[in-house]
Amino acid sequence: MPDTIPPTVALVADLDTPALLVDLDVMEANIARAAAECRANGVAWRPHIKGQKTPEIVRREIAAGAIGATCAKLGEAEIMAEAGITDLLIANQIVGPAKIARLVALLDRADVKVAVDSTANANALGAAASAAGKTLGVLIEVNTGMNRAGTEPGAATLALAQHIAATKGLKLRGVMGWEAHTVAIADPAEKAVAVAAAVASLVASAHAIRAAGIDCPIVSCGGTGSFPFCARQPGVTEIQAGGLIFSDELYRTRFGLDFPQALTLLATVTSRPTPTRVILDAGKKAMSSDAAPPRVLGLTSSKPVALSAEHATVILDEPSATPAVGDKVQFVVGYSDTTVHLHERIHAVRAGRIEASWSVQARGRIS
Repeated sequence: MPDTIPPTVALVADLDTPALLVDLDVMEANIARAAAECRANGVAWRPHIKGQKTPEIVRREIAAGAIGATCAKLGEAEIMAEAGITDLLIANQIVGPAKIARLVALLDRADVKVAVDSTANANALGAAASAAGKTLGVLIEVNTGMNRAGTEPGAATLALAQHIAATKGLKLRGVMGWEAHTVAIADPAEKAVAVAAAVASLVASAHAIRAAGIDCPIVSCGGTGSFPFCARQPGVTEIQAGGLIFSDELYRTRFGLDFPQALTLLATVTSRPTPTRVILDAGKKAMSSDAAPPRVLGLTSSKPVALSAEHATVILDEPSATPAVGDKVQFVVGYSDTTVHLHERIHAVRAGRIEASWSVQARGRIS
């Protein structure tokens, strides 16, 4: 399927619904701002595409200065490589013979690097790469406080680095971490301190590896919820923040991101049972509410949008005859990472007109 599909209609108002929209003026400004912030702090930008999943968007990020892409899954990396985006980091462990064989095959088409946090996984990766006559770049994932995956900073990370350095088929490319435990801190000063402490443990681990005589060029971290604090930390070489280009309700309301919002969902009013109840044709299968509820635009409602499988329910603060059955309404997406993958395409919009419809090519690539 091609990246860009000719729009079937010219105006947003003429789209069938539900339809996922991105405001090009807003998204392009967000991309430019993120790239500029990274440049100003002397770090590279490798945006995470787990919530974007669309090569055409990644191309725009690279055109603005991004060095490549960060992927959550091997399948996403395969799609990016097919689209000609070849400087890739899979910020996850790739485990099991089937996936490792795909990863080694991908080395023919891309400079792909992958996260590791155990000798067992490193051994399996090295054996497969060596058997194929290839060398796989790896980054050690370090637990900087999130307490999910990752080696502990310091001695444990150094020990794994030494093991990797002695493993045929592998080349240590650096370290990576994700300071997710800091993102919901409301006070900016407190958040800055927490991010600095988390990233410092990652940077210190890189310094320890280098002091042991092992090359460790990449120090990769940072997400949208910790941006721009993560970009300002000494010793960091690249930032992974990607969701900021859309800046959904989660990032704005819970994580304090001040980027304007670009991603919306267009829905049609299908029922008006009462003067205060509005029913629309977009439910959980069109937009998620797991991390934050979507926000309705153009209507006054102080209650959260309620989603069922195929319907959205909006309760108006005051009785009104509008919107009427057949009218169209937009919602700011609650969380882009769990909304974009529900759609086959994103309609790229500028001033109410559709410039392109982009295929969400990495949707469903969860392995």
